[in-house]
Amino acid sequence: MGTDFSTQTIHAGYDPIEHGHAAVPPIYASAAFDLENALRGDALASGQAEGFEYSRVANPTVDALEQRLAVLEHGIGAVAVSSGMAAVTYALMCAAEGGGRIIAPTNLYGASVDALGDFLPQFGIHTDFVSNINDLDEVASKIGPNTRAIFAETVANPSTTILDVEPLAELAHRHGIALIVDNTVPTPYLFNPILFGADIVVHSTTKGITGHGNAIGGAVIDGGHFDWANGRFPQFTARQQVISDDRTDQWHSFAEKFGKAAFIKRIRIKYLRTFGAVASPFNAYLSLIGLETLPQRVAQQVASAKAIAEHLSRSPHVIKVNYSGLGYTPQYELIGKYFPRGVGQILSFLVDGDANNVRRIIDGTRLFSYVPNIGDARSLIVDPAHITHREVPAEARIAAGVSDNLIRLSIGLESVHDLIADLDQAIAAAY
Repeated sequence: MGTDFSTQTIHAGYDPIEHGHAAVPPIYASAAFDLENALRGDALASGQAEGFEYSRVANPTVDALEQRLAVLEHGIGAVAVSSGMAAVTYALMCAAEGGGRIIAPTNLYGASVDALGDFLPQFGIHTDFVSNINDLDEVASKIGPNTRAIFAETVANPSTTILDVEPLAELAHRHGIALIVDNTVPTPYLFNPILFGADIVVHSTTKGITGHGNAIGGAVIDGGHFDWANGRFPQFTARQQVISDDRTDQWHSFAEKFGKAAFIKRIRIKYLRTFGAVASPFNAYLSLIGLETLPQRVAQQVASAKAIAEHLSRSPHVIKVNYSGLGYTPQYELIGKYFPRGVGQILSFLVDGDANNVRRIIDGTRLFSYVPNIGDARSLIVDPAHITHREVPAEARIAAGVSDNLIRLSIGLESVHDLIADLDQAIAAAY
């Protein structure tokens, strides 16, 4: 098996011999699987044997996607779920359940801010927000006895602010807390957070991984380096019926039974199995097909995004362009370290005038689709303040640069010349 990324996107985690010699991973549209005999059924149910019994817990198509994503992100295991937000909430709850606290910035995706600030507190999980996640002193000032994790996006949406992962991971680990990152915008092709110290990676596979806007999905990937038995995480050291055998009086905790894989096993056995945000085999299949062209798609999208960002920075009525891949941005020194292939296909820009000008630009484009998604093969345009960040409180929204005059683009696979011409005519007509 080759080790190059483009080879792994096609071959990793799948052996045709185990699936009727099918060259492409088949769609296993089966709710359950024959246990074969009573002895094997008992071994499967107790976790002593590997295999499939019920698709709410594991499915062969979904398993192929999980194995491939684990390889691409340099993790020890992955769990695919039904959406990116299921991945985010499962990972945060798994780390902080039972009264833990999370440190996070306010410049996250809108639904993540809503979950952390308004919804998870209803479950006893609270967040200490910071204005700048790369300010280690500010982050350190929030660390307390109940802090369990730091959560951030590797590339923020829509500002494209880059997370300085390595020093943040070192700070977290000095205090025995985990670093959980959302790597949706760059995808594993542009960045592998685990290689720089991140413990858990989450994705909305809906976006660049699947890449065609046709399948909702998410994934949690475990780096396998964190000690979940260090005393801050009682849920990992408490003995649990679901992984024990009371008939033989063998009792286990997740940390005892699974060691470094305790987190990803808890995601599957407790969160996926009981909360049930199960990935559809058909959507997993579409994600596997999308992954096969991930390097080629993202490479072209990055090149186009950079060209469009450079063009917009010289365009009339454009006040500011947010794209960390430009050579003069404050974070440019981090590009060489973390993002030699580019920061992604997302950019945003601020225009003069008022909300009416923004509406006329959006309505005036002909190639850009007005769609609240990113990473599609089609180019997309949206006004984040009214769509993707509507649930973010105004103060945090403005601090993140999401004003009413901000427009976000997700660059697709169309001709970059056609995309620039479309933006030029829409902007000109809006004024």
